[in-house]
Amino acid sequence: MRSSPLIVIAWLLCGLAPASAWAQELQCNPCSHAFGKVQVGSSSSFSIRLSNTGYKTLRIISKSEQGSAFSFGEFLVPARILPGASIQLPVIFTPTVTGHTTGVITLVGTAENPQLAMDVEGTGVADANPQLGVSPAILNFANVTVGSSASLQATLTASNAAVTISSDASTSSEFVLSGLTLPATIAAGKSIAVTIQFTPNASGAASGQAGFTSNATSSPTVEQLTGTGVAQSSNYVSLSWTAASGSPVGYNVFRGNAKAGPFEQINTALDASTSYTDDTVVAGTTYYYVTTAVNAAGAESAYSNVAEAVVTN
Repeated sequence: MRSSPLIVIAWLLCGLAPASAWAQELQCNPCSHAFGKVQVGSSSSFSIRLSNTGYKTLRIISKSEQGSAFSFGEFLVPARILPGASIQLPVIFTPTVTGHTTGVITLVGTAENPQLAMDVEGTGVADANPQLGVSPAILNFANVTVGSSASLQATLTASNAAVTISSDASTSSEFVLSGLTLPATIAAGKSIAVTIQFTPNASGAASGQAGFTSNATSSPTVEQLTGTGVAQSSNYVSLSWTAASGSPVGYNVFRGNAKAGPFEQINTALDASTSYTDDTVVAGTTYYYVTTAVNAAGAESAYSNVAEAVVTN
């Protein structure tokens, strides 16, 4: 008796990826972070791990943050994450005021979840050692004609914590402070300007100090002041010019006997103001003047426009 042939039926199973395995999937670890207490004016950093759990390379296209106390560390976009790979996202907390604050760090990319938001929070606390700085360290008025006045500004900056200035004073009557309504409070990391006016009452070098009393550890904060009173002679030329752009720290003044030059520098020290008195002129002579601007790095600009002055007597 013949046996029936054995029929074998083979089933072909098609492998389908699970629904949760996306081609590009961005994950964070952790997805929120509490910085805790950080001194105002200081910074604390933390790195969040970003991973691509998909099977295709993903790109992070843009980044943004909500909350002025939070910022990114070195993290350039666009950024690529290979399948199964991870990168670090540095986040920085820099409180400028005391108290609790929150923020949101957001990334946008090509993953199946195109937007990833991470919550951050922290608390700013006051430092026991607030500091008050002043710049520049020396305010130089250069030459000012006796009986005339020149004004310059100094900048006061608070660090570590808010600083309250309770009083200010000058050690010389030739230097007068203005522009501050006391008491004045400067938030940590912020600055305010104070105007100082120099009015020499005699020819020759003058010096003084401007002092600012506050709750800062370094109180009083002292600004050194210098200037030179120049006697007004019967023959002199008063020069003034518009302040140059680019935040110059001072100017040099040049004089020549022809409009095309050559010009020789006549100021002995960098002039921080925008005026100058030349009392070395001779009657019956025509002079030509130019100025240059000098920045904090010592770089000097080209000559300004030429100004002509005729000394008649």
